[in-house]
Amino acid sequence: MKKNICKIALTAVMAGTLTAGAAAMVQAEEGKTLKVAMECGYAPYNWTQPDDSNGAVPISGSSDYAYGYDVMMAKHICEELGYDLEIVKLDWDSLVPAVQSGTVDCVIAGQSITSERMQMVDFSDPYYYASIITLVKADGKFADAAGVADLSGAVCTSQLNTIWYDTCLPQIPDADILPAQESAPAMLVALNSDKCDVVVTDMPTGMAACVAYPDFKLLDFAGTEDDFQVSEEEINIGVSMKKGNTELKDAINGVLAKMTVDDYKEMMDEAIAVQPLSE
Repeated sequence: MKKNICKIALTAVMAGTLTAGAAAMVQAEEGKTLKVAMECGYAPYNWTQPDDSNGAVPISGSSDYAYGYDVMMAKHICEELGYDLEIVKLDWDSLVPAVQSGTVDCVIAGQSITSERMQMVDFSDPYYYASIITLVKADGKFADAAGVADLSGAVCTSQLNTIWYDTCLPQIPDADILPAQESAPAMLVALNSDKCDVVVTDMPTGMAACVAYPDFKLLDFAGTEDDFQVSEEEINIGVSMKKGNTELKDAINGVLAKMTVDDYKEMMDEAIAVQPLSE
């Protein structure tokens, strides 16, 4: 995993040299507001809270505030480019259409840079690399699973329209796959209420879930011969924007190019530490 993150960081640094001019051009625009869409319900990437504690940002058209890793990243991008930030709260399935229609400028919402999505929108360089993990109950029958095969026959679910549901769950032998959940919190509630045995998600979501639900156990099969098979494109997380918006894409890449692997890790660690412990 570290090797992949380092490779991403090196690519970003090289890209930064080429995009500095574009970033400066965008920065020169005065008074621009960057409209950023996210679910505001996908901790630790983003969530909703009632106040501005820890630096949370108001949600457009709401009395609530948004915070999390994606908000931190959006704030950083706007600070570097001299933009004002507006957070727009949308359902997961509405994010890509909102970018396509121009309702928002970009999506910063823990989206994987998949080939399918790249047919609909453009992506920045990755701003996080999220490995795949499994969540089970610590006292459940799959608590000692050491690989995907050990999950055989499990009742499982995950979030709608994610690689966790579409790509990973079918790899579990004889799995009883329940309908996909509308949101990340919903899939965690399903596990907590014993509606399923297994939830597959990414590492940051799993780490945050184990804070909110102490009886959860995180299983990481990375480095074993029986891990979930996913491509790098499916676990690289990027900022999506309307196709052809090279000015914004180059500007964001210029900001990411100045960040290090440690910057990403520190930001995510902070998000996990301050996430709300509510369902």
